[in-house]
Amino acid sequence: EGVVGFDRIISMLNVYDDDLVVDAKAIYSLEKFIVARRIMYWQVYLHKTALAAEHLLVHILKRAKELALEGKELFGTPVLKEFLYNKYDKKAFEKQPDLLDKFALLDDYDLTASIKVWMNHEDKVLSELCKRLINRRLYKILIQEKPFSTNEIKKHQAQAIKTGIDKKHIDYFVFTGNIQNNAYNPKKDKINMLFKNDDIKDVAEAADLLNISALSEQVKKYFLCYVE
Repeated sequence: EGVVGFDRIISMLNVYDDDLVVDAKAIYSLEKFIVARRIMYWQVYLHKTALAAEHLLVHILKRAKELALEGKELFGTPVLKEFLYNKYDKKAFEKQPDLLDKFALLDDYDLTASIKVWMNHEDKVLSELCKRLINRRLYKILIQEKPFSTNEIKKHQAQAIKTGIDKKHIDYFVFTGNIQNNAYNPKKDKINMLFKNDDIKDVAEAADLLNISALSEQVKKYFLCYVE
């Protein structure tokens, strides 16, 4: 799944009227690339396990940030503490160019080391979330085509509360969201094909595969994360 002939695509890149184009000879390689991209998104990048792990990490950092801004002591490398204990927006990065250098120093080593220590933090929410990530007890996750009903959300919230989760922190353990994907967006990621007669066509128009146009349509799905 997801095998792409990128060497041929790169070799077929060209410039026409100051725009990047692809020679028409690469049309079949591009068709396979777009189809492979759709497959990889739903089977790998947006896979249930990947989503559950990603949102668990996001909620860990969200809780750590809340505690830090409340003045609670948290273990962390100097660069991680820089961003936990301070509020930086886009303007701050524009005024302080060194912030971007500091941010670039952040990696999984900073986070993993800190999360292992936070497993024993006095804050029960942070501690529980960290233990779940380190021990691979990820959120359970459901994915469907339409939004989840309030009743179903409340059902999972009630089950989580029975396990000892404080009701006021339930949003860390039961929550909903959505994921979106379109393998090819002609408005944002336009791929122009250059033909021998100097005609320029969008790949969706030029492709033999009728479903390339269909793949340009955005697909939206809804997920529900919860704990047991």
